[in-house]
Formats: sequence, structure tokens, C-alpha cells
Amino acid sequence: MKLEFDNEYFMKKAIEEADIALSKGEIPIGAVIVIENQIIARAHNLTETLNDVTAHAEILAITAAANYLGGKYLDGCSIYVTLEPCQMCAGALYWSRISNLYYAAKDSKRGFKAMGGKLHPKTKVSGGILENESKEMLDKFFIARRNLN
Repeated sequence: MKLEFDNEYFMKKAIEEADIALSKGEIPIGAVIVIENQIIARAHNLTETLNDVTAHAEILAITAAANYLGGKYLDGCSIYVTLEPCQMCAGALYWSRISNLYYAAKDSKRGFKAMGGKLHPKTKVSGGILENESKEMLDKFFIARRNLN
């Protein structure tokens, strides 16, 4: 059986990371960074665990990928993230010079597009990959959180 390394395959890996975040009581957002069909970084939100507002999945994945590559630029890399990045993460993606951003669910309130954030001019963006799976996980998390309060 031949394994298909396509956008859905890598987004499923990001969703697996989001599921890990969910199991830790974190907002279920996951990210993977890929170069030449190889995952070089995996991360999920750890803002509660680390008590750090900057511990978003994208930021942690960027750091891990840069360490793996031995340099700060992620030229030729793609990031798959389960929710459209926020303005802070878009800024980090801008400075990393990531080549491709793929996200699942749109964030119409806090996503970088709604907030006026920008990515590097050479970064290609595509959204909506496995959007329903990601959105469902996020919706369930926030409904459960509201019911606790």
C-alpha cells in the first residue's frame, strides 16, 4: 500500500496534535511543519501548561523546525495548522519566511486576516483543508468550557 503525502495527510497529523492539546485541557490547535514530504516539527497549544500566552502551536512548531534545520528561515517548508493563525503567529511566520501556510478552519474574529496581519509576500496560503474536523473539535471544546463556567 502506497502512502499518499498530500495536504489532507499532513492536516490529519496537525489534527492529531490538536487532539493531544485537547487531552491536556488546552485549546485544541495543532501544527506540523513539513519539508520535502517529511514532518520536521510537531506542536500543539501549550499556553495553559506553560502559563505562556505565546505558546501557540505555530510558534512552538517554528522553533522546533528552526532547531531541526539549524537556521531561522523556513524557506521550502510548509506549515499545516488546524486554525487560521492569529496576528502574533502570522508575524512569526512572516519572519520565518515559511513558503506555504495551510490551515483547516478560518478564524473570522481573531485570525490574521480579520486582524489585518500579513504574511511574507512569497508565502502561499490555502485554507479549508479538513475544516469540518477541526471546527468540530474547537466547537466542542468551547461549548464544554462555557458549560463549566
